Amino acid sequence: MADSFGPMHDEDADDGVVGMGPDEGSSRQEPIRVLVVDDHALFRRGLEIVLAAEEDIQVVGEAGDGAEAVEKAADLLPDIVLMDVRMPKRGGIEACTSIKEVAPSAKIIMLTISDEEADLYDAIKAGATGYLLKEISTDEVATAIRAVADGQSQISPSMASKLLTEFKSMIQRTDERRLVPAPRLTDRELEVLKLVATGMNNRDIAKELFISENTVKNHVRNILEKLQLHSRMEAVVYAMREKILEIR
Repeated sequence: MADSFGPMHDEDADDGVVGMGPDEGSSRQEPIRVLVVDDHALFRRGLEIVLAAEEDIQVVGEAGDGAEAVEKAADLLPDIVLMDVRMPKRGGIEACTSIKEVAPSAKIIMLTISDEEADLYDAIKAGATGYLLKEISTDEVATAIRAVADGQSQISPSMASKLLTEFKSMIQRTDERRLVPAPRLTDRELEVLKLVATGMNNRDIAKELFISENTVKNHVRNILEKLQLHSRMEAVVYAMREKILEIR
């Protein structure tokens, strides 16, 4: 299929998408319901055409800015919000927080041309589960949607490198400032968090610790609640910053 929106392409990309978290296969019976948010109508239409070819993905709505995205998310309650970072009226990052409030079960993937580190970090802090650059292939968009719907975090490789660099900087900065004591995690929660940080999914963590997958999911949920965070990726960033994890 020929390109119809921006720099995305169908050819195999040199860079894939870095995934984090569960990869356990989906038992989903209903299609993944997607809300597309971008201020360029042609780009939105291109995404809709591409995703319409996927039997397990359904575009249920579209929005041209962050304010409209919040309204549509509250009305449609999508599984996935595919959203640009920089838009008029209200940007994607600002809209992220509001969408999580009106549609808590929705998972947000930022699909953008912005490769600014600050946008990446702010998006993660606002609750985004994925951050993809529009240079990825069209096939990878559908793959990323499925992965995030199944509990993974997705990030473009070039941005993942920047994130790892920031991890190291965070750790160095902790030596130069006084930190608020981190919430107390149990020994088992710390074990789970360390394995999450290595990129292991729930199934592999369960095997490693000889516990059930449901128990792992409960531990991850408790960790996020204690740390008042939205995603596994945020938990890893926080743990590194607070020296809960020792990175070598």
